[in-house]
Amino acid sequence: MRAILAGLAFALIWSSAFTSARIIVADAPPILSLSLRFLISGLIGIAIARMLGQTWRLTAVQWKATIVFGVCQNALYLGLNFVAMQSIEASLASIIASTMPLAVGLAGWILFRERLSWTGILGLLAGSFGVALIMSARMQQGADLYGIALCFVAVASLTVATLMVRDASSGGNLMMIIGLQMLVGSVLLVVPGLLLDHKVVAWSPKLIMAFSYTVLMPGLVATFIWFWLVGRIGAVKAATFHFLNPFFGVAIAAVFLGESLRVWDVVGVVVIMLGILAVQMARQTLR
Repeated sequence: MRAILAGLAFALIWSSAFTSARIIVADAPPILSLSLRFLISGLIGIAIARMLGQTWRLTAVQWKATIVFGVCQNALYLGLNFVAMQSIEASLASIIASTMPLAVGLAGWILFRERLSWTGILGLLAGSFGVALIMSARMQQGADLYGIALCFVAVASLTVATLMVRDASSGGNLMMIIGLQMLVGSVLLVVPGLLLDHKVVAWSPKLIMAFSYTVLMPGLVATFIWFWLVGRIGAVKAATFHFLNPFFGVAIAAVFLGESLRVWDVVGVVVIMLGILAVQMARQTLR
């Protein structure tokens, strides 16, 4: 029951990050804002880790996870999504991001020859069809192709990180790992931000609230919950909760940003959710 509640909390917080990011990039430079977010989150995480008695002495697997996730998840995945959401809606970005379990399943099947049942294969096909359905409808309505492409590159980056690092939570020092990988992302984004960002900030209470929420909740809390879930129930079972992300992402963006819910979006989201669930359950059965 604790794992189920934690998984639901993770899916809800992770999905809400797209709405808060959309608010931030509307009024602040995306790359530098993200770099600052990682810096603050990382320092807070390390401070908490030290108070908990955790050390810098990580295992080789943990250092690998720290660097890989710092580069692939923080700098590339989130960096590209922040830039993309300058031109596309938060709901669309969250839908594309939610296809990561499908990408992991497909890559594992094709590249690493992981076994996948017919249920899993049908799930991949269904999820791909759901994505194609939404993309077709959005592009006909003028969605920005450059922003969409950035989101798909971001998914590929996170897929690589997920396949490279299967067990980062063993050996303790979990909060220290989270804090250090945030600092890796912060450092890597500084130079691109200085070169590419328009350095203008339209300060407002809404911007400050969105930034603070992003630092604390998706930045620290959701990341901690994810690693805790992986350590408690395994990566395959934990990834099953990703099937809720399309629904939560679209719903939160509709409530807080007023983004419209289109018929094909709803149909596509349901198909993607079923596809992700089928793939993850198929992989779980074969483990």
